[in-house]
Amino acid sequence: MAGVVLLGFLASCGNANKKKTGYDPFANLTHEVDKLREQADTAVEAVPAPPETPVPTRADESFDDFIYNFASDDALQRQRVKFPLPYYEGDLKRDIGREEWKHDSLFIQQPYYTLLFDKEADMDVVPDSTLTSVQVEWIYVKRRMVKRYYFERVRGAWILEAINRRAIEADDNEDFVEFFQRFASDSLFQRQRVRDPLEFVTIDPDDEFSVLNATINVDQWFAFHPTLPTDSLSNINYGQANDDHSRAKILALKGIGNGFSNILHFRLHAGKWELYKFEDTSV
Repeated sequence: MAGVVLLGFLASCGNANKKKTGYDPFANLTHEVDKLREQADTAVEAVPAPPETPVPTRADESFDDFIYNFASDDALQRQRVKFPLPYYEGDLKRDIGREEWKHDSLFIQQPYYTLLFDKEADMDVVPDSTLTSVQVEWIYVKRRMVKRYYFERVRGAWILEAINRRAIEADDNEDFVEFFQRFASDSLFQRQRVRDPLEFVTIDPDDEFSVLNATINVDQWFAFHPTLPTDSLSNINYGQANDDHSRAKILALKGIGNGFSNILHFRLHAGKWELYKFEDTSV
């Protein structure tokens, strides 16, 4: 626009020069051009800058890859949090500003993370690049609280858009979280709640591509079982059901880069939770 006005101004100066002998058309040119440039700069500054849009990376193709990078890279994490971030707790809501945010390493500093399912069929759902919404959860077993992080894929990039913290619902049956906290920390109670014989699935020592289905007794369970988390459980919800009132729970323990894999199957029996199946397919 400044260029068009400048050409018109030069043309008018040329016409004036023809009428006035010895008249210098460039005498005021510098002043006029500076004035036009100032007007153009002011117009540009008045236009609001577009919002910063995260650039997707290869890690965004898999949520599992993304969440590991999100938890381990502070710079990336700050780029992928939508500030101000809504934080809900019961009926209360507050916004977390960029200056308040502290790096959250989630579960990557642990030797393994956990996943929860209500049925075995949900375990076959493989997270892929078509996912657009995923929730990461912390289940605090002693406090009976759930903290949930809501991630959405925006223009191909995963963004943390909200956090919600709520109490775990109770029902007439024994609460699973309360049960598990005692199961993981009290060996006498654990012995009472392991079905005997216990279904056992493990890798065939003669063929690593096959599994063996067997049974073990309670003493063998204590010899084979993993160290169980007593304070909190993590969970990544790719869309599988996870109902507080479910009558079955599957707890998968997955190693972070070490091949560890244990799965514990629980169910309500006569209103009480029991472990009835154990899988150890670590490699």
